[in-house]
Amino acid sequence: MTGLQIFKYLPGAKKEEHSNCKECGCPTCMAFALKLAKQNIEIDKCPYVKEELKNLYSHSIKHPQKTIEIKGLKIGGENVLFRHEKTYINPTVLAVVVDCNKPDYQNQLERINNFEIKGVNQMFNVDLIILKNYTNQNLGELKVNTITIEEYEKLDILNIENRSFSTTKEALITTRKKAILEKDDNYSNPVAVWMKTNDKYTTSAQASYYICKYANMLIFEEFDEAMFSTLISLRQNIFTDPQKPLQVESNLYEFKEPNENSIIFLTTNFALTFFAVANELENIDVPSYLIVIPADGMSVLTAWSAEKFTANIVSKTIEKLNIREKITTRRIIIPGLLAHMTEELKEAVPDFEFIVGTHEASAIREFVKKLVANK
Repeated sequence: MTGLQIFKYLPGAKKEEHSNCKECGCPTCMAFALKLAKQNIEIDKCPYVKEELKNLYSHSIKHPQKTIEIKGLKIGGENVLFRHEKTYINPTVLAVVVDCNKPDYQNQLERINNFEIKGVNQMFNVDLIILKNYTNQNLGELKVNTITIEEYEKLDILNIENRSFSTTKEALITTRKKAILEKDDNYSNPVAVWMKTNDKYTTSAQASYYICKYANMLIFEEFDEAMFSTLISLRQNIFTDPQKPLQVESNLYEFKEPNENSIIFLTTNFALTFFAVANELENIDVPSYLIVIPADGMSVLTAWSAEKFTANIVSKTIEKLNIREKITTRRIIIPGLLAHMTEELKEAVPDFEFIVGTHEASAIREFVKKLVANK
């Protein structure tokens, strides 16, 4: 409930006896309502709150979906239907069942354990292995969270077998609506979908839908690297907060084993900019460095206009990353969009020469060819 919604039920709004009495410790009923809306005060601090408001308020602050934790892995805990209302919280868990009675189970475990995808500042793996028919076999060292089927069955998770796409879809939507909109305790458990289809393309398509609406966990009885790569990429898109720019760590990055005389590029820590530049540097034969400055995840021109890409920040980054000690080269290639900053940069960092580079990352290859040829 908002502060105004709460206030309507208080004596101050109705000009009743005890209006703005200050017995709650707040100067007015409105101040109490605003504090209560932020859960910064207990509702019982006001002795004149009616039962109707208590019931409405207790319902409004109730968390609609439980959070289940497995060895640090959080499942559920969602409180919105659509991520633009706030954001989704805990990414859909991708789990694989491994049957220890099958002759190739060790090979399957090894494949799952070795599977990883490099993302922005993070590595992605299979989230959970569920062991079936486990009788203390030696599993080796597993980096993936692992539980037995018996341990899983004790968890407060609603399980849906994906026998029919339309039936599963309706069950997921109904469950989430009941939990979020009605806060019905009967639908508050996180939901796991057991993928039962044999065709991996159908499985992938249906699993993609369930990640969007509204599975908290997907459980597969077969493991396919290509399918999991697809689903992890989709999941990160859905569960990334759209209000926060994606950014990489401010650091000195190396490409093609550079030495102290290799060329140096410079850009911001906006993820799309970084990967566009990094991809080009990775695919040319010239060793190079890339200095990434902290710019709150903004692109080059946006960072400059917001004063997140200044000569002073570049100077501090060079100092912080010990560029002078690591690299003999004293030439830094800056984005072509910031050509107007050349003199300002030279003044702030006089021992470096700043060369204006390309406007687009796709032009870096040709730029480097000409640069090397003119040495």
